[in-house]
Amino acid sequence: MIFLTALSLFWIMISASRGGQWGAWMPSSISAFEGTCVSIPCRFSFPDELRPAVVHGVWYFNSPYPKNYPPVVFKSRTQVVHESFQGRSRLLGDLGLRNCTLLLSNLSPELGGKYYFRGDLGGYNQYTFSEHSVLDIINTPNIVVPPEVMAGTEVEVSCMVPDNCPELHPELSWLGHEGLGEPTVLGRLREEEGTWVQVSLLHFVPTRETNGHRLGCQASFPNTTLQFEGYASLDIKYPPVIVEINSTVEAIEGSHVSLFCGADSNPPPLLTWMRDGTVLREAVAESLSLEVDEVTPAEDGVYLCLAENTYGQDNRTVELSVMYAPWKPMVNGTVVAVEGETVSILCSTQSNPDPILTIFKEKQILATVIYESELQLELPAVTPEDDGEYWCVAENQYGQRATAFNLSVEFAPVILLESHCAAARDTVQCLCVVKANPEPSVAFELPLRNVTVNETEREFVYSERSGLLLTSILTLRGQAQAPPRVICTSHNLYGTKSLELPFQGAHRLMWAKIGPVGAVVAFAILIAIVCYITQTRRKKNVTESPSFSGADNPPVVFSSDFRISGAPEKYESERRLGSERRLLGLRGEPPELDLSYSHSDLGKRPTKDSYTLTEELAEYAEIRVK
Repeated sequence: MIFLTALSLFWIMISASRGGQWGAWMPSSISAFEGTCVSIPCRFSFPDELRPAVVHGVWYFNSPYPKNYPPVVFKSRTQVVHESFQGRSRLLGDLGLRNCTLLLSNLSPELGGKYYFRGDLGGYNQYTFSEHSVLDIINTPNIVVPPEVMAGTEVEVSCMVPDNCPELHPELSWLGHEGLGEPTVLGRLREEEGTWVQVSLLHFVPTRETNGHRLGCQASFPNTTLQFEGYASLDIKYPPVIVEINSTVEAIEGSHVSLFCGADSNPPPLLTWMRDGTVLREAVAESLSLEVDEVTPAEDGVYLCLAENTYGQDNRTVELSVMYAPWKPMVNGTVVAVEGETVSILCSTQSNPDPILTIFKEKQILATVIYESELQLELPAVTPEDDGEYWCVAENQYGQRATAFNLSVEFAPVILLESHCAAARDTVQCLCVVKANPEPSVAFELPLRNVTVNETEREFVYSERSGLLLTSILTLRGQAQAPPRVICTSHNLYGTKSLELPFQGAHRLMWAKIGPVGAVVAFAILIAIVCYITQTRRKKNVTESPSFSGADNPPVVFSSDFRISGAPEKYESERRLGSERRLLGLRGEPPELDLSYSHSDLGKRPTKDSYTLTEELAEYAEIRVK
C-alpha cells in the first residue's frame, strides 16, 4: 500500500514536470552505505516553446553556480568531471525524456554533500535548478525504538537501512535479540520522496530486566565483504521495586542505628523514610539511609520506606526494636482495706523485652509473671497479717527496677495473750498489748475499786505504738495484799475488745508483802509449830500464825504522789521488771501509781462512787501528809 501511494505520487510529479516552466524534482535527502552505490532520482521540466534538438545537463557538487567553479560530478557534453568523481558517476536517466537520474558508485565519505542539476538546451537556454539533494554516506543501520517503552507493554523495534543502490541490495539480521522475540522482515519499502529502504521489525514484551539491553541490527550485502552493524540500548521505563532494606533491627538504648533502603526503577525513584506519617528524610536516589544517633525507646516502632516515580510506587517497612531496662514499676498507690475485703493490686512497667515481674513481701514471693508488662495480685480476704510493705520488682537482661507500696488493713482491736499483770515487791505492773488498725484507745479498769484509767492520763499510763501493736502499761505501787483485778479495754471505729488481765507471779507478791524480816519470823513460827505438833500429837487443831490473818481483799489505795527516783524499794522493783521491759521493747520509764498507804488510812477515805481517780489520789495524798 505504501509502495502504490509513493509510486502514484512519483508519476504525478513526473507529469507536472512536463509543464511549461523551468523546474526540477529530486529527493531532498538520500543516504547510502559507504562502499556501495546510490541512485539519485531526478526529473526536470522547461518551457514548451523551447524545442531543443539535443538536451544536455550538468551535475554540480555543493554549489549550483558555474561561476563559482564547483566540482563537476557529471557533464553530458564533454564527459569531463572532477577527479573525485572520475569513474564513479554516470547518468542513468535520458535527458531527452527529461530524466536526470544520477548514479554514484564506490561511495566514500567525501562524496557526502549537496548535488545540483543544471539543464542545458543550447545557447542561452541554460538553467540551474535550486532544488538539490543531500547525500548522506552512512556506515551503521538505523534502529528505531519508540520514544517511551514501558515494562509489560508490547513494543515494536525496527531496523531500517537505505536500499537505493540498484546494483547491491542489503540483507538484515538482528543481534542480541535472543529471549526477546522472533524478528519479522517487512522487505523493501519506498519512501515518500521516492527513495527506498529495507525494514525489519522485532516485537517483544520488555521487562525491567531488559532495561539497558544492547540490541543490534546487521546489514550485509551478498557476494561482498560489506557488513554494517548498529546497536541501541533499550531504555525500559518501569515503576520502583524496593530490592534492599533492613530486616527487623534490634538496638540497645543509646546506640547508633542505620536503616538502609534501596530501590530499582527507571527513571530513578524518589525515596522517602517515614514514621507514623511523618517524613524523616527523602531524596531522588537509588538508595537512602536513615541514621539515628543515641536511639531511645521513643524511637521504637515501624519505619516505612516509600519509592515512587511517574510509573508507580512501592513501599516496605522495617521494625526498629529498641532494647532497654524496665522503667520504674507503677502500682495503684497505698491501699487501705478493711479486714475481710478483697484487694486487687496492679503493678505495671515498660521494657523491651518484656520483664519478669514479681511482688514480694518480707522476701516472700507472692506473685510473678514472665515476659509480661503487668502483674495483678489478688488477696481475696485480707487479714491483719497482710498489712505491711510490698515490693514490685521488674527485671530483664538490661537492668532491674523496683517500687515499694503499702497495704494498710484496718480491723477491730485484738488483745494479745501476752497481756498480763505482774508483781515485784510492792509494785504491780499491768501490760496490755493490743493489735489494731487504726490506732485504738486503751483503758484500764479496776472494777473492785470502781476506777478507770485511760491512756490520756499519761502520769499513770505509759503507751507506745510499734506498727500495728499498741503497748500500754499501768504501774501500781502500794501495800496491796492481794492482786487487784484489772480489765483492759481497747476500742476503735471497728469495735471494742475487753480482757481481764491474768496475774502472773502471785507467790512473788506474797513474799514482796512479807519482806525479809517477815520471812524469818514466819520460818521461826513454822519451826515452833512443828515442835508444838510433835509435843501435842493428840491435838487435832493447829493454830495459824497471826501474821497471815489479814483481811480478805484489802483495799488498794491510789496516790498521785510519784515515788522519788532513787528510793530503795524502786531499785528492787526495777531490777525484777527489767527483763520483762526489755522483752517488750519499752523506752523510758512508765509513770507509777503509789499504793503504799496503811489500812488505817483507808478508814479516812470518803465513800463516794462519784469521785474521780484524780480526786481520790489527791485526797489520799493529803491523808498521808497528815
